[in-house]
Order: sequence, then structure tokens, then C-alpha cells
Amino acid sequence: MYSIVEIAGKQFKISEEEQVKVPRLPGEVGEKVTFDRVMLLSSENGVKIGSPTLPKARVEATILEHGRDKKVIVFKKKRRKGYRVKKGHRQGYSVLKIDKIASI
Repeated sequence: MYSIVEIAGKQFKISEEEQVKVPRLPGEVGEKVTFDRVMLLSSENGVKIGSPTLPKARVEATILEHGRDKKVIVFKKKRRKGYRVKKGHRQGYSVLKIDKIASI
């Protein structure tokens, strides 16, 4: 059983008891979160596809940890002009454990 769900503006293919790394979510470690923007639901009964989402379908998950990714360097340069800019960015993330995929 798997599902495609939208979390923080991005789509993820998930299944039950799986851990997934998503963009940083508000909430504390150990807190339960629910996502209702389920786009596709596949089970032993068949595949259901939403247009754009499935009504009454939801995904329940638990936040396991928060963190920050490795630094990404952004370097800009214009040749022969003496223009150089170096910036860094670290994206925040959350690790979720998918508890239940439900269709009511």
C-alpha cells in the first residue's frame, strides 16, 4: 500500500512504517501531524486517483527529528568586472515516520 501526498508544497511517494525527509514543518519532535492533500492511493482494492485530491483520505505521521542539510554554496561572478558574490544556504528538514494511510 502506498500513496502520493503533498507535504509542504512538494509531492512524496510514501508507504506505511516508512521514514521520509521533508522540508521543515512546524511542530515539536514526537508530535503527530495529519496531511489531507492525498493525490493517489494504492491498496489491495485498487488505485484511486484524485482530481486533484482525494476527499476523505489522509495520512498520519509522527515527527522524529528536525535538522539542517549540508551547506550549498551559491557563487556569482561576472568576468572582467571584479564582481564576485559568495553566499551559503542550509535548508531545514524534518524526518517523519508514516503511521497510517487512511481512506474513509
